[in-house]
Amino acid sequence: MVGSRAYLPPGGSPGGSRRSDSRLIVLRTTPRVAPGLLSLPAWQVLRAAGQVLAGSPGHPQLAALEQAGIGWELAPEEAAAARATRLIALASTCDAPVVWLAAPTGEDDLLTALAEAAFDTEVLSGSHDLPGGRLLDLVAAMDTLRTDCPWDAEQTHRSLAPHLIEESYEALEALESGDARDLRDELGDVLLQVVFHARIAAERNDGTGFTIDDVADAIVGKLVRRHPHVFGDVRVSGADEVKANWAAIKAAERAESRGRPGSALDGIPFGQPALSLAAQLHARAAAAGAHPDLAAPNQAGQGNEIGARLLALVAEAGGAGLNPELELRAAARRFADGVRAWERENAPGVD
Repeated sequence: MVGSRAYLPPGGSPGGSRRSDSRLIVLRTTPRVAPGLLSLPAWQVLRAAGQVLAGSPGHPQLAALEQAGIGWELAPEEAAAARATRLIALASTCDAPVVWLAAPTGEDDLLTALAEAAFDTEVLSGSHDLPGGRLLDLVAAMDTLRTDCPWDAEQTHRSLAPHLIEESYEALEALESGDARDLRDELGDVLLQVVFHARIAAERNDGTGFTIDDVADAIVGKLVRRHPHVFGDVRVSGADEVKANWAAIKAAERAESRGRPGSALDGIPFGQPALSLAAQLHARAAAAGAHPDLAAPNQAGQGNEIGARLLALVAEAGGAGLNPELELRAAARRFADGVRAWERENAPGVD
């Protein structure tokens, strides 16, 4: 039964701007916001409605409506076109607006059917996703894949390791290409790797497990600690001092965790490509005040001389504020373009 309630004209509150003449209102809410956290216009139309209907007894908002003393009725299960016809007939005879609680999916098929019927319908968003809300969908999708997909279910940290590297390089390639849509998609692939590894870790019960929330909590904590000029009372003169503070805080954290003084080179992954490795080593050494020409003496030989020259170029790039890895990648891309142009010009049958 629909409980009796006083009619409060929607939009009647200060700042209200939504329509007040709609006979049928489709109320859409997001499943990524706690049920009951609805906007003021949403509560207004719910309290003013002649009838509130839902298509499922499991609709997430129903408990909140009952706690607020707002009654509702369950509509029969039917196709979108039939449901639209039923709602139009009801709204045409009801003295007050009829509110349809759209399922969390949004029910676009119902809205299409109502639009085709040309019936005056208002679509009201009762709640909106917070920034990052869709990450919850990704976590839920990963949970489902881990249990229902044979391939996803058998993956391990080790088996996924190549994908973590490959997806990162594909994201970098998309960034270099300047294609924003491609970059968005490739960043999603990188994000999937993070969520996938966290999901695998969450299954461990040996005390080493962690969840995606633990991953997020760790990086938030790190960002807060290393930005005392933002989250604390430290004052800085500019970006250079921010970088210096970051390095000092990071070194102190490593020393505390290991129980001994650390090296400026701690944490540099030696498994990365040699050029980017050399760049990181030089940057860390320079930040620590070390002289850039500290390569250990080696046996004479052409290979060693070339290596030393490459290392010197890395130091030169760093001194110029350039990333040698990205500079070489850009040069390689230009070289590839030149080779392809040469191939087209010299292809058989081309005069």
